[in-house]
Amino acid sequence: MQFEQLGLIKPILKAVEAQGYTTPTPIQQQSIPIVLQGRDLLGCAQTGTGKTAAFAIPIIQKLYKEDRGAQAYKHVRALILTPTRELASQIGDNFQSYSQFTDLKHDVIFGGVPQHKQVISLRNGTDILIATPGRLLDLMNQGYVYLSHLEVFVLDEADRMLDMGFVNDIKKIIKELPQERQTLFFSATMPPKISQLANSMLYKPEKVTVTPVSSTAERIEQGVYYVRKKDKQALLELILKNRDIKRTIVFTQTKHNADNIAKHLKRSGIRADALHGDKSQESREVTLTNFKGGGLRVLVATDIAARGIDVDSLEHVINFDLPNVPETYVHRIGRTGRAGHDGIALSFCDVNERGFLNNIGKLTKQPITVLRHPFAEAANLEADRGNPGNPRREPRKPKPSNQHKKRYQTDKRNKIDF
Repeated sequence: MQFEQLGLIKPILKAVEAQGYTTPTPIQQQSIPIVLQGRDLLGCAQTGTGKTAAFAIPIIQKLYKEDRGAQAYKHVRALILTPTRELASQIGDNFQSYSQFTDLKHDVIFGGVPQHKQVISLRNGTDILIATPGRLLDLMNQGYVYLSHLEVFVLDEADRMLDMGFVNDIKKIIKELPQERQTLFFSATMPPKISQLANSMLYKPEKVTVTPVSSTAERIEQGVYYVRKKDKQALLELILKNRDIKRTIVFTQTKHNADNIAKHLKRSGIRADALHGDKSQESREVTLTNFKGGGLRVLVATDIAARGIDVDSLEHVINFDLPNVPETYVHRIGRTGRAGHDGIALSFCDVNERGFLNNIGKLTKQPITVLRHPFAEAANLEADRGNPGNPRREPRKPKPSNQHKKRYQTDKRNKIDF
């Protein structure tokens, strides 16, 4: 199927062609006709499937009117709610690309930066608003944003929204939306809480599921290093001596750890920087620009900060810490192996993370190759000591009986040392 077969108007087809796209992805093939029909949509799709274009393209077509001239609407007609600043910026770039041959106006608002420029832009009127929940609520409460004329509402990355604690903000925003609207709901996973939220928002939705979260890209080669926690930094620096690794994202669980890893890499002469929520928006944008432009070789990121990062031809991803949620692993390695390119995902696993690794294997049902390294023997010995079923495990010392304990306590009071 080609984009021409989806019933798209010429300005959009011209924009799509300018981006070098000819064939829509599966989620685009299924979603675009549904959105153009005005139906509510429940989409389950992981990152890298072309999800943004699946809702951006039909929204642009629905709002575009050829005879409108230069008159912009003063009220928001479409709202895209997304969890992170990086993802909001990326979605804004996509809307810019797909609407470049129309007269539609879009704005992106998020926290972490002064609101003055955002307020001025909104006062001039906008058709499409891409926003994070916190800043949107702030501007709504100040009277700068009104959603009473909204036609289309998109909730993107719903599972990440709940992970980040935005559920109450989302409910407050939904209360301000008109009842007569089209709602598009996207999530990479569909646990019970997400399904409940979707049911409360959607009216007789069409459902589209593409590339289940348990399916990782076939082109991604996965490997794991069994390594002690204290040896992880040394192993990372050893791996990065391979000059074939031109750019990589290193994932870690905490902001503090991200800073420490980046600091140690810099000391070793490796161009690296950390990306997490405690950094200012300006700092985050500079870091991302440097990474995408090749100024940084390693980006050390937390999961929340990395959601929405789209880097062309990223060949390597390294899990410094394994996530305790297996779906998160799938999202992480999905940063590589995109757009038909090959990818390599490497993971570090200490003895306390082996349960996480087992859960990942149960979800993906794909082989993960165990890789050798100089610190492997120490890690295996540590695992043996913690495994009751291993014959090399050190025997436990028998617990003293109560009678022995009582005698010991008595003798201790009498200061008898034996």
